[in-house]
Amino acid sequence: MKTKHYIFAIVLLLSLGSCKKFLETEPTDFLNPDNYYETEAQLQFARAGAYSPLGANGLWGSWGNYLLGFSADEGYMNRATLTTGPWNYFYSTGDQYLTGMWLNLFNGINRVNVVLENLDKNPGIAQSKRDGIRGEMLFLRGYYYFTLAQYFGGVPIKTASTTSVVDVDIARNSLKEVYEQILKDMTAAEPMVPSIATLGYSGAINKSAVRGLLARVNLHMAGEPLKDKTRYAEAAKWAKMVIDDATAGHALNASYPQIFINLAQDKYDIKESLWEVEFWGNGTDQFVETTNNGWINGPTSANPVARADAYMSITSKFYDVFEPGDNRKFWNIPLFNYTGNVTPAVPAGTKTLIAEQTTGATKNTRTVGKYRREFETLLPRAATTTPQNVILLRFSDILLMWAEAQNEISGPTPEAIEAVNKIRRRGWSTGVKTITVTNGGAGYTTAPTVTFSAGVGGNTATGVATITAGRVTAITLNRDATGIKFNEEGDYATAPTITISGGGGSGATATATIHSKTDANLAASKTSSKAAFLTAIQDERYRELAFEGLRKGDLLRWGNFLSVYQDMGDRLQQDSPGAFYVNWYKNASAKDLLMPIPNSEMSTNLKMTQNPGW
Repeated sequence: MKTKHYIFAIVLLLSLGSCKKFLETEPTDFLNPDNYYETEAQLQFARAGAYSPLGANGLWGSWGNYLLGFSADEGYMNRATLTTGPWNYFYSTGDQYLTGMWLNLFNGINRVNVVLENLDKNPGIAQSKRDGIRGEMLFLRGYYYFTLAQYFGGVPIKTASTTSVVDVDIARNSLKEVYEQILKDMTAAEPMVPSIATLGYSGAINKSAVRGLLARVNLHMAGEPLKDKTRYAEAAKWAKMVIDDATAGHALNASYPQIFINLAQDKYDIKESLWEVEFWGNGTDQFVETTNNGWINGPTSANPVARADAYMSITSKFYDVFEPGDNRKFWNIPLFNYTGNVTPAVPAGTKTLIAEQTTGATKNTRTVGKYRREFETLLPRAATTTPQNVILLRFSDILLMWAEAQNEISGPTPEAIEAVNKIRRRGWSTGVKTITVTNGGAGYTTAPTVTFSAGVGGNTATGVATITAGRVTAITLNRDATGIKFNEEGDYATAPTITISGGGGSGATATATIHSKTDANLAASKTSSKAAFLTAIQDERYRELAFEGLRKGDLLRWGNFLSVYQDMGDRLQQDSPGAFYVNWYKNASAKDLLMPIPNSEMSTNLKMTQNPGW
């Protein structure tokens, strides 16, 4: 993935960890507009600098995970020693993660403004090149402001670069004004940036990314706290443009796990993944910009070549939201533990499989399975960081946003229902569902061999027989040793034939039923009204987009963040009374609908006002 577009990656990364060595100029932290932005190479370097805050520690390199990943009902920080922080809503206006994200986002805005102000300095550079970069910059400014608006509310709008260390007092704009600026920037960017099909990769701004984010922005404007219901039509419009774009040809990856395996294996999937933050490196060379994605929120692994310290555990609510037949559960929630020795043939060690969890207390101990380091191809692996890209927008999100907007406009139309069902069917099993022993036979002294007829593409179920008093009394599917599915259930269009042979006996027979993709389609009760369908969409976003940094923003715009969070605390109290994390869910209050303005801003910007309750 990174090698195909390595020039882009090198430029991006040189603007971070290696900028001083690369530039060898004085001063080393400032590009003087008077003698810069004169060549296309210089513009490309400045462009990369405006992208870099996406992958910095202050956002998706690290702290975005702390601020946005541990703060809803998907999962919780599982370290009892980390008693204060944004992960448990016991933090202050001086919190380092909060401050880092704020400063990083405004740093990104300022870098964008500098580029925009100097983009046309040399008219000899092709207009198409300059306009392409212009579109990227406008979109990035909109994205940085969108992130600020979601979590901080109204903030100062800066469309010019900071040129003075004295004139820094700027009043905050209203939330509506900030969103209007976001729409203005992103809408202007849309015709300037290329199709993702032209790019061939999703690590740079493209039309699909712009249109998809415009759908998301409009959905947020339609929800709390602005509640501008006219924005639903705009959200539907932009999402439909992505869906109907024949050039891009977006489609769901047939395999839900493969989306995230691709991330680890450095492969792009521009049909499903519309926009990603680029990461690369393992600390062995200078071209490094890594993330803690997969290390902080992956399945626990102490193996040094695929280490994951797994600071995040899931909640029992998330465990229970999946229905029988929905195989996304077993990718998102690993029912295995990494164990055993590391060898070249088994780079992540072996797996010890565990049973389905039956109590709330044990469900709450499982970690996140979506980002698995065992699939990384960049070797040697770094111990505490990963090169896995972070997806910011997927096609399944587009379908869900379109369905939600359409539901608000017209109710649960067949087209909107089908958009949701497509996603559900993609993750649904077509394997063996039940096995019934129809005749136990007689004379079995050892367990007979159980053979299932071939499945689609040769993907065949496997299982073992249990005998009691010489009769076959049960047949149980084998567990999937890869941990991708729960069982080796096969893949079938029609129920397989089961053959029972050997074991010293005869006469045993059994039949199987299979899951069907049509089983995934929403029940009529879930599409019977606008309210029912909205609930179904909300649950689907919970399942499909878990741990992708979207859940808290969704709950905030739906206006149910506090109730969901507090209900989660009540549930955990029932599940795991006395557990340290139960009290953490009691900390959130009305003031946490917005993050506080950091002390660093309050002390330097005398016109800034603090958010309510802080």
